[in-house]
Formats: sequence, structure tokens, C-alpha cells
Amino acid sequence: MSCKVIAITNQKGGVGKTTTSVNLSDALARLDKRVLLIDLDPQASASLSLGLDRYENKTINDVLMGECEIKDAICHPKHSKCDVVVSNINLSKLEIKTIDNPNREMLLSNAISSYRKKYDYIIMDCPPSLGIITLNSLFAADSCLIPVQCQFLAIDGLTQLLNTIKTVQKRKKVLDKNLQIEGILLTMLDKRVISSWQIVNEIKECFGEKVFKTIINVNVKAQIAPTVGKPVIAYASRCPASKQYKELAKEIVKNNG
Repeated sequence: MSCKVIAITNQKGGVGKTTTSVNLSDALARLDKRVLLIDLDPQASASLSLGLDRYENKTINDVLMGECEIKDAICHPKHSKCDVVVSNINLSKLEIKTIDNPNREMLLSNAISSYRKKYDYIIMDCPPSLGIITLNSLFAADSCLIPVQCQFLAIDGLTQLLNTIKTVQKRKKVLDKNLQIEGILLTMLDKRVISSWQIVNEIKECFGEKVFKTIINVNVKAQIAPTVGKPVIAYASRCPASKQYKELAKEIVKNNG
């Protein structure tokens, strides 16, 4: 198969972007897919969740500033088969450092272009904002996966994000490229709470087939796993969250088959 580049994005924080990025990347790798996870959040939560050092290694900031190539920044986490490019707080300076670059939204796209043939999936964990870093991910991506928390006001912010995606789609068409919606992923579902199911039904009604069949439930094991530097499947392979991320990976592979 050809490489699929997926940006995991939502400008709202706390919706499960990093948890999804880490565990989806790991689950895809366990399906024998060649996976590269790029941490695009200056907080480096994805890097830390896999037990990787933010300062010992070359980072995505070094790549985007032209100080090294992707291959020089690739790390191999102990508990997952996916490759990772880490981040750190220096990435937060990208907006200022590239302010005079007229093509600054294409930095990431250019950086990964020659690596598409080496991977089946490139997953990008985006920061909770719609700044230059997220724009870079959307210009580099073939599609975006949007995690949405099964809680009140979950749809708030989706409209703004989808409008941003539409703007990028128009600009990418000029470049003879495309940006699709990979899917909306419902996360943090508490099955005991009636209002959570109401949100699920509302989102499915609004977005139909764009919503993944797989839903990620609230799970304590998934919350603990990153604190010990492991994806949830490596930490607790039989817990519900592990099963759900495996199902999500299979759903994505099937959709792209």
C-alpha cells in the first residue's frame, strides 16, 4: 500500500489526541504496518508517553528548522515497534522563527516527502491550537482524524476546525493535493452516564459515516500506561482500551484497503 499520512487534530485540549496518536501508532505497528509517529506538540506528551527523552535526541523542531533530516531524529521506543520523532518546548518558537518564510506551512510536508515510501502510516500528534504547527500538519497530511470527547459541548470547536480544514483543502487543491477527513473518533465515553450516550447519538446524527464505528471508553489502564512509558496494549493487553485501539487500527486499515 502507499503511505497514508494522518494528522490527529482538534484545537480543544483534553480530548484524547495524544492517547489516540500513541496507541493507534502502536496498534498499527502490531498489525505489521510500518509506522512513524511524529510528535508535533511542544509539550511532548506523545514522546513522554513512550518513555522517550525530549532532550537527548534530535527533535521535529530540528527537522523543521533544517538542522537535520527525519532519519537523524528517529527514535525507537522500548515498548512499541513504531518509529518516533520526538518534540520539546523549542517547537513553540517555530511561529516566530519562520515568520519571514513565505512557504512556512509547507516545512513538514517537504521534510516527510521522501519518507513516504518507507512507511505505511505516518501519524502526527498535533498541539491543541490552530497555529503554524497544526497548519504544517494539515498541509503534510492526506487526512485528519478528529478525536471528540463524549461530553457536553463536544461539538463546540468542531465547526471552527472543520472550517480550517476546508480552507486548507482549497489551498491544497491549488497544489494538486487533497486533504480528507479520516474520521471522527468518539473518546472518553463513560457508559454509565446517559448524557454521554446523548452526545454519541448527536455526533453520529450530525456527521454520519464520518464517525468511526470504534468508540474509546474511559479506562484507568489507558490513563496509567503513559506514566510508565508504555502504550496501553503493552501495559495491559486485555483491558477494554487495548481492544478498542486494536479495533480502531483494523478499521483504519480496512478503510484504506
